[in-house]
Amino acid sequence: MAISKNPPAPPDSDRGRANRPWLQALRGKIVRFEFHEGPTRGASYDHTFREDGTVTWHDGAAKRADAAPPSDKGEPPTKYSSFQVADDVYLVSYLSKSGYTLTVALNFETEELFGFASNDENWYPVRGIFEILG
Repeated sequence: MAISKNPPAPPDSDRGRANRPWLQALRGKIVRFEFHEGPTRGASYDHTFREDGTVTWHDGAAKRADAAPPSDKGEPPTKYSSFQVADDVYLVSYLSKSGYTLTVALNFETEELFGFASNDENWYPVRGIFEILG
């Protein structure tokens, strides 16, 4: 079978999302990830997805314990990327300064998250829920 050197034509614009820009459902939002499975089982982390395309996060329990704004004890800002992969489902991924990559699919209909955390030595499936805080 011959392999075509020309990529397939994009779908007709009336068939869906061919000309639709990627939605940025997370940009400018604060989202709490609460993990029910994986190495951080039982923990929650508040993620701030900034307008400049970076994300910061800190322990969500620490913020609930005292009403003061989070300190700089969380991770420094790092770049993230997010794509809509289906209606109400977004994929988000970032590489933290500590060397871990978190990649999760967020289902906005069920508020569930599914994904993977990994570094150069470890790989873990993760699962939980998320909540838009602001």
